[in-house]
Amino acid sequence: MANSARADPGAISRRAFLGGAAWAAGAVASPSVRAQARPRLVIVGGGAGGASLARAVVSDSAGAIAVTLVEPNARYFACFQSNYTLGGLSDFDSLLFSYDALARVGVEVVPAMASAIDRDRREVRLDDGRRLRYDRLALSPGIDLKYDSVPGWSREGADAMPHAWAGERQFQILKAQFDAVPDGGLIVIIAPPNPARCPPAPYERASMMAHALKSSGRGRTKIIILDPKPKFPKQGLFQEGWEVRYPGMIEWMAPDISDGIQSVDPKTGTVVTGFETYARADLVNVIPAQWAGTIARAAGLADAVGWCPVEPRTFASRMDRNLFVIGDAAFAGDMPKSAFAAHNQAQAVAAALRTEWLGRDDRPSGYANVCWSAIAGDDVVKESSRYAISDGKIRETEIQLSQTGEPADLRRQQRAEQAAWYAAMTGGVFR
Repeated sequence: MANSARADPGAISRRAFLGGAAWAAGAVASPSVRAQARPRLVIVGGGAGGASLARAVVSDSAGAIAVTLVEPNARYFACFQSNYTLGGLSDFDSLLFSYDALARVGVEVVPAMASAIDRDRREVRLDDGRRLRYDRLALSPGIDLKYDSVPGWSREGADAMPHAWAGERQFQILKAQFDAVPDGGLIVIIAPPNPARCPPAPYERASMMAHALKSSGRGRTKIIILDPKPKFPKQGLFQEGWEVRYPGMIEWMAPDISDGIQSVDPKTGTVVTGFETYARADLVNVIPAQWAGTIARAAGLADAVGWCPVEPRTFASRMDRNLFVIGDAAFAGDMPKSAFAAHNQAQAVAAALRTEWLGRDDRPSGYANVCWSAIAGDDVVKESSRYAISDGKIRETEIQLSQTGEPADLRRQQRAEQAAWYAAMTGGVFR
């Protein structure tokens, strides 16, 4: 995928996706690998990064590499696509994927929680007491939320003021509360500081809420976005779309306007800022500050700010070269925390393992990311980026961004592009 994406990161077809996501068809393990016990790759986390890596390695190694995927959830929930479901553009079942297909192609799927890593023994400890030995370990643990980053909010308070930034259950809570918002009601979205998972997603969420509200006759509802950042991704595109499609419905407040969030009260649905108090809101969506998943931090793989620095060509941890970290938990230079990026990073790790265990060196020299954001059902904007490795870092070398005032047929085409990529990515990994 990295090679085809570098040619045109916005043009995604199933054929191109699968051609880049899998290793070369018919690859045969080198004699040195076949002559010894199979090396074992253990992957912790079955999201877009971890599941992509498992599929890539097991599909190409012709049985020469044992792949174990540790994932506590019985099915994968595609959170990064959930705004479309919130907006009524897709159904809930389209977000859910079984791990059965990975098991059928030879991945050992272990339905357990990884509780600790013993880096000296090269073992992953599971919450049921088992230990898994590994030759190489790849972590794709996603994010953890900083529950104390919003005064008055907590893990318990997330049931009343959902984040819906991870997990199927949280999305269901958000969706139920959103469906109950009356016409003329009040929704408050608290956006996260940088860095965070899927940077444009809070603003896409507001757009999809407004789309669903307007479509269901609740167009008098107000959506307030309280942001700790002075600007946000695709800001001009979103604000143009809000003005044209949802006049008076969405109000974005920068920190110099809101004067910051003073407190929230999940019991009463109240949000207090330095500028105004929003009392008894019908829905408060708190998206807090974030950092790398617990297991990565506990294993000593995170830096002082809570993310995992990695080598740019292999995504090996800078803290332990025997481990890889991919996806949202990784600090990957200029690459954002997105499902597209996580899949791209999985291919880099797969290439590193090909070099080590199969004697083939075809590691990528650069990466790509494409981020589509829906403003309405037929109005999708896009940002395509390419990245190169320079001076030991992943740096953005090219960016193509949708422009304000674009023709409607182009925006519709970009919606079709996004749908094709989603089908190709999930189909290539989970089908």
